[in-house]
Amino acid sequence: MNYNNDFKYDLKVGQVKEEELGNILNSSTIEVKYDLKALKTGNVYVEYFSRGKQSGISKSKADYYCFAFGETLHLIKTSDLKDRCRKYLNTGRDRVGGDNNTSKGILLPIKELF
Repeated sequence: MNYNNDFKYDLKVGQVKEEELGNILNSSTIEVKYDLKALKTGNVYVEYFSRGKQSGISKSKADYYCFAFGETLHLIKTSDLKDRCRKYLNTGRDRVGGDNNTSKGILLPIKELF
């Protein structure tokens, strides 16, 4: 995007993004995950398997995932999140976790949400 030192131009650009967010919030499904450890570890845990069957992101029908940590919310298309997690399958970031370690998930670096 080209730089423009004109408030009217900047306002129009901002309004386009406001409308885009409004459309997401009004017509999309969003799965919200509150990760209490994310800011300490630098990762979010994205579950895909639990108790012997697919779960979490593998079964989600949500259009978007929203990760909440600290005072922030991070919105990402579910398809993009799957792509970012897929490369970590069967690596050191593919971990057992969840309640009583009955789940499997990917420790995704927070920076990869952006």
